[in-house]
Amino acid sequence: MQMNFKEQGDYDEIMRLREILIVEDEESIRDILSYSLRKEGFQMKEAASGKEALELLQDSKPDLILLDLMLPDMSGFDVCRQLSVNSKIPVIMITAKSDMLDKVLGMELGADDYITKPFDIREVVARIRAIFRRIDLISDTLDNQSYEVVRLGKHIEIRKDEREVRKNGERAELTNKEYELLLFLVNHHRKVHTRSELLDKVWGFEFAGDTRTVDIHVQRIRKKLDSEVQGISIIETVFGVGYKLNIQVLA
Repeated sequence: MQMNFKEQGDYDEIMRLREILIVEDEESIRDILSYSLRKEGFQMKEAASGKEALELLQDSKPDLILLDLMLPDMSGFDVCRQLSVNSKIPVIMITAKSDMLDKVLGMELGADDYITKPFDIREVVARIRAIFRRIDLISDTLDNQSYEVVRLGKHIEIRKDEREVRKNGERAELTNKEYELLLFLVNHHRKVHTRSELLDKVWGFEFAGDTRTVDIHVQRIRKKLDSEVQGISIIETVFGVGYKLNIQVLA
């Protein structure tokens, strides 16, 4: 459900129409999240296992998923891995683990954010709203552009209406965050962006990760797309500063 900014009252109403899927095996935590988010106006669906969540996702597409890492039948990592292949639904991982390696792995698999238990429900709500605001800002920016398709080299296309990237006519399997990062660099290709700036603009200032997250996503985009872009890297590293789109791919 991608929508553009309107008047604040209309936008608040749009927020209320957003549907969130909670994937959590502990009933008490599911109940707390569901009750609190319904009070905020969100529509809710629930799943107690990874299998149940994936079955629900065959018939419906929520606007965001709150995904527990420790599920009884399969790990949240495995669920996220399957989601990243066919979907760009934003994912916030919620887990008792606080190990940085778990956070990095979650981000590598396409998670948009990470919250550690025990959590404050106000933080959960703030992070959900931050993700939706960022997605809407990106969509609104795109709708004000004069083009429908951005071409990078001879073989890569960004199709804004479909929120996807195509390589040689076939859909490239970019995660939601990889897509947003690439799109941001395309839309702001005239300047170099620091890692901290990219975290702020693409992940949002509420994001709890570090700048290594940016490096990981840049590497994954390059791995998926560079071989198709005239033998040059689609994202250029500016040593000591950060990253920029290689303007040669726009020529």
